[in-house]
Amino acid sequence: MNHKIIIAYTSLLSTLSACSTLEEKPEALLVSEQFYLTEVQATSAVTGTYRKLYESGQSLYNSLIQIGVEMATDDYEAGPRARNPHVRAISGLTHDASNDRMEQLWKQSYDAINASNLNIKNITAMTDNQIRPNIKNRLLLEAKFLRALHYFNLVRWFGDVPLIIDPVTSLTPAQLYVSKSSEETIYTQIQNDLLEAQDLPGYLEYNELDRGRATRGAAKSLLAKVYLTQELWQLARDKSKEVIDEEGYGLFNTFAEVFATDRKNGVEHIFSAQFQGNSGYQGNSLASRSAPADIPGINGDYADALHLEGRLYQAFESTDSRRTITFTTGKTSPVDGQYYGLAQPQFDKYYDESVIGNQDQSSKNLPIIRFAEVLLIYAEAENELSAAPSPEAISALNKVRARANATLYLGGDDGDSFRELIFEERRKELVYEYQRWFDLARRGADYYVAKLRTANKLLAAPRHIHFPTPQRELNINPNLSQHPDWINF
Repeated sequence: MNHKIIIAYTSLLSTLSACSTLEEKPEALLVSEQFYLTEVQATSAVTGTYRKLYESGQSLYNSLIQIGVEMATDDYEAGPRARNPHVRAISGLTHDASNDRMEQLWKQSYDAINASNLNIKNITAMTDNQIRPNIKNRLLLEAKFLRALHYFNLVRWFGDVPLIIDPVTSLTPAQLYVSKSSEETIYTQIQNDLLEAQDLPGYLEYNELDRGRATRGAAKSLLAKVYLTQELWQLARDKSKEVIDEEGYGLFNTFAEVFATDRKNGVEHIFSAQFQGNSGYQGNSLASRSAPADIPGINGDYADALHLEGRLYQAFESTDSRRTITFTTGKTSPVDGQYYGLAQPQFDKYYDESVIGNQDQSSKNLPIIRFAEVLLIYAEAENELSAAPSPEAISALNKVRARANATLYLGGDDGDSFRELIFEERRKELVYEYQRWFDLARRGADYYVAKLRTANKLLAAPRHIHFPTPQRELNINPNLSQHPDWINF
């Protein structure tokens, strides 16, 4: 994506009073209307909304989802240097509605939604003299794609949530104190936004500087995932097959290329959080959070750790190339040249060899959805529609396994066993890509609890397939209610 066109623009009051204090001058909220006067300004505004995915600090796709969600799974735990008690509470499943990571998930998501709503409203009002019609349409669809992504996260995390599709422009109770809408209503809005966003250009139609923006293939792929989450198997199968057959994506020859800085926004990358270290923007903080802390010159934080009792590392075959890319068992010090073995495997997907000793500046992108996942979406949906694993489902699974040099699946299982095989394949393929909690939760409370208790996270309970509505939001908004599973906890 062309970050050169990013300019600072006013971040309006996030939905449901995410700011700690309310401005007494509501006219200050209207300043953005004076911003959308030219095509360059409109493009900059939408580009700024992408930044809300991964801007510096603990933003949504720059570690917040990891520490606020993934810690509550069987694969991750708070590392030795994770000092925030709220993060450690999520890791130990003792979190509650007062957890500040829950607040940030809610606040940042609605702040990003409000930015998209502003873009949609103000760009819609622009005339042909201000912006070319094709650019206007593209920017509107990009904003709808981003809004859909954030609502998809929110409804999976919190269940019923407020649905706001108009920007906050005043401090009236009608705009600030919004009641929750049902999950069904939220999903309908997500689907509608993504169905429209399918009219975006294909990824090969963007020039090099604009790679990384939302595309037709990204909208279709996310829609397939939405259908899968809702167990709309036929729709998920058909939409993922459409992506496979028509959008021009493919797998890299090697798993290492997925995370190579010279392969960013390539044939497998459908939509990614964009990171660029040492350039005035920000690096991928997961590289630093997972890097070793005790090797001279590495200077890692080791705040994100592998939960050993989940036995994820042992789930990989010895020949599986994903294991050596996903984990490290030791590194050579850039200071003394000695090799230091580690007491246990540590995550290594985003470690950037070009910035040894300064992993905060890792330039490795974080995939939000990539072609390997679309193949697995297709395999899962196809399996749910068949009495037994079909050749098409097996073929899709084996494309992912073959690239990893894992043993190919030859058939022989029933649909239930094959479903579990696909879930385990997702687990290995998508480690540290913010997928595990979503996968566990969508299988239901019994599945989630069983997996976590098997991994010796014994406090796992059915309520943990959602997160509590943040207490701060309940205090601010009298029209909000707590998720039923979290009442009295």
